[in-house]
Amino acid sequence: MEAIWKQASKLRDQVARQQQAVMKQFYGSDNVFTDEAEVKQHQKLEKLYISTRAAKHFQRDIVRGVEGYIVTGSKQVEIGNKLSEDSQKYGTENTCTSGSTLAKAALAHGRARSLMEKERNNLLKALGTQVAEPLRAMVMGAPLEDARHLAQRYDRMRQEAEAQAIEVSKRQNKVRESPGNGELITKLEAAEHKLQELKSNMSILGKEAVAAMNAVEGQQQRLTLQRLIAMVESERAYHQRVLQILDQLEGEMVSERQRIEASPNLANENVMQPPSYEEVNGMFASPRVDELNESIEYFLAEAIQAYRAESEVELALSAGDIVVVRKLSNNGWAEGECKGKAGWFPYAYTEKRDRVLASKVAHIF
Repeated sequence: MEAIWKQASKLRDQVARQQQAVMKQFYGSDNVFTDEAEVKQHQKLEKLYISTRAAKHFQRDIVRGVEGYIVTGSKQVEIGNKLSEDSQKYGTENTCTSGSTLAKAALAHGRARSLMEKERNNLLKALGTQVAEPLRAMVMGAPLEDARHLAQRYDRMRQEAEAQAIEVSKRQNKVRESPGNGELITKLEAAEHKLQELKSNMSILGKEAVAAMNAVEGQQQRLTLQRLIAMVESERAYHQRVLQILDQLEGEMVSERQRIEASPNLANENVMQPPSYEEVNGMFASPRVDELNESIEYFLAEAIQAYRAESEVELALSAGDIVVVRKLSNNGWAEGECKGKAGWFPYAYTEKRDRVLASKVAHIF
């Protein structure tokens, strides 16, 4: 109903303007409103009306865009959280027998994804409370509507004054055609008095409308700019935090990948099986094994920093541990034994301390 009423009001105003244009053509009332101040006031009000209407539409477009972004973003948060849950589930339930590298990566990805979705959710909340709600309140607010109603009242009063000016012009023509007619003169004087009242009231109402529209325009400009800045700052902060999360996640994954790529592939190399603790300490049941150890030269190394084993084929080290190094790989890994356990470890974590035959190892420990 409101839309129909507005359309009808608009059509009525258009018809009134057309009628006044026709009357002006026949009765020559173009110079009725020749007051320069009134003309400037009318032009100023027209510009303010156009400016505030455009700003209102822009505010409404921002609100609609932000609301659409929130709806889409909420769906993305839901999808991202599901991906996070799936990644963490695989990471905790992984039963791979060849190592836990992928499980660790999945856990790290799941946790990072969860943090990113929290940041996205915070962004959506900020856009709703700091951008959409304030702009929506202004679009629907009383100050704008009150100012526009004043401008519309002024416009209607101006149309009425123009019509009254045409009426005065008609009566002036009749008085000129019938000079000395008292009735016509009385009617002319009444019409002129009414016109003066309309022009006086129109001037007052026009000033009020201009002041109200000026205030609304300034408020629109300030608030809209503030909300745009708030939106940019919120998005910038969101992307910065997400970038930090991704940088940390990438660092962890790249480090793990480099470790895996550097790790020797035992399945493709003819790797000598690590001797048992008894063999390293010279307790052999077979002379053939004794002969084998005499011909293979091992050496000792000391761990200069701790190393945590990532799989069953790797050897954990603590700083200061003495390792019997039995093989060096071309990719920087070494195979050896320490404290009764054998496995692979990064050779850079150790420093060579002495070089001895395997048959003499038992005398060192």
